[in-house]
Amino acid sequence: MEPDITPPGREPYVPHAPPGGPRLPLLLLSAAACTLATTHEDAKPSASAEPSATSSEGKKGTLHLTDAIGRLTVARESRIGYERDKFRLWTDADHDGCDTRKEVLLAEAVKKPRQGKSCRLTGDTWRSYYDDRTVTDARKLDIDHVVPLAEAWDSGASKWTAQRREQYANDLDADRSLVAVSLGPNRTKGDKDPAEWMPPAKDATCAYVTDWVTTKLRWKLIVDSAEARALRTIAAGCLDVTVTFTPAP
Repeated sequence: MEPDITPPGREPYVPHAPPGGPRLPLLLLSAAACTLATTHEDAKPSASAEPSATSSEGKKGTLHLTDAIGRLTVARESRIGYERDKFRLWTDADHDGCDTRKEVLLAEAVKKPRQGKSCRLTGDTWRSYYDDRTVTDARKLDIDHVVPLAEAWDSGASKWTAQRREQYANDLDADRSLVAVSLGPNRTKGDKDPAEWMPPAKDATCAYVTDWVTTKLRWKLIVDSAEARALRTIAAGCLDVTVTFTPAP
């Protein structure tokens, strides 16, 4: 996703330490390394699980990663008309004083932060899974849309209402649509898809691709042909990885 340039925000949550397969910055070269069993519930690393029936409207479904990629619609993408402002960011849906950014920071803190006035967070620690770095200053973190806003627009969000784009931009119901990561990798990523960019950390490969596919399935977003090829190539090295997702309402 494009860098989060909004000033430095969910229940304490196990950090994004992707347990499954390794990852190298050049996507196609990293596929063979992902060999650990991993299951993602809305892309959240957890224990392994057997694939179940595919997801229907509003129901959770679990698929092997390669099968999940096969469910994605391959079509030409278009960025015509895209403007970042068409996605309203960092809302406070539950009116608790913590906007979406702060909610993500709270959820992903390795060490639970102290929460002050206006949801000011101090004394916290995070693990940025893109580069496997520990970060102790929230100002040095971006909240990344795993599937960038521009990519979402290209892939179907251009046809959505403003309200649905706002829901996408602030999706706290899927644990890994939004992730707290260090500034460098996220800003290098920009709006690139996995055919163009992959996180540099060795252990991020399979987790990142799973997060990407989960988000695309959840929001019924298409993939272009180069993206689909890259996803299939990487997934071939991610043994026993499954994707669990719930279609967005």
